[in-house]
Amino acid sequence: MISRERALDLLHEHIENHNLRRHVYAVEAVMRALAEKLSEDSDVFGITGLLHDLDYNLTEDNIDRHTYLTREWLEKEEGVSEEMLHSIHAHAGHVERISPMDKAIYCADPVTGFIVACALMHPEKKIAKVEPDFMLRRFKEKRFAAGASREQMAACSEIGFDLEDFLLLARDAMAGISKELGL
Repeated sequence: MISRERALDLLHEHIENHNLRRHVYAVEAVMRALAEKLSEDSDVFGITGLLHDLDYNLTEDNIDRHTYLTREWLEKEEGVSEEMLHSIHAHAGHVERISPMDKAIYCADPVTGFIVACALMHPEKKIAKVEPDFMLRRFKEKRFAAGASREQMAACSEIGFDLEDFLLLARDAMAGISKELGL
């Protein structure tokens, strides 16, 4: 399997935007937490989270192309499985979500931005301080963190989570890397 160190090298090679880097670190943390809850391999889930937006800088204006450049780059890397590549495509909705990892990354991707938006609303600007009821209220507000797909986050039910438990798991995972996230 591709090492985390190699995945980080690729991330730094392809992603210059600091906020996008923070996003993929957050997705990695959430994916690792989900893997533990689902009794899956946390390294495979986590590294897939790190690599999922590798081509975003080049494809953000052509979302139909997003993840396809990533596949091209990663097919040349040793240790990147077809399962990882499929999940990367699944997060963008390009392929059917089949595996637990496909389903996990699909809902993990938008929840990170949603939780960051919640933290920025808190007086202390700390992820760990965001309360579940606050997140649930904001989830119902379509204009709040409008880019965070509610449909995708609600797809946590596909891996056996209710929304509140999923939001708490994601918040706690992200709080665990709060220094890296600056929140």
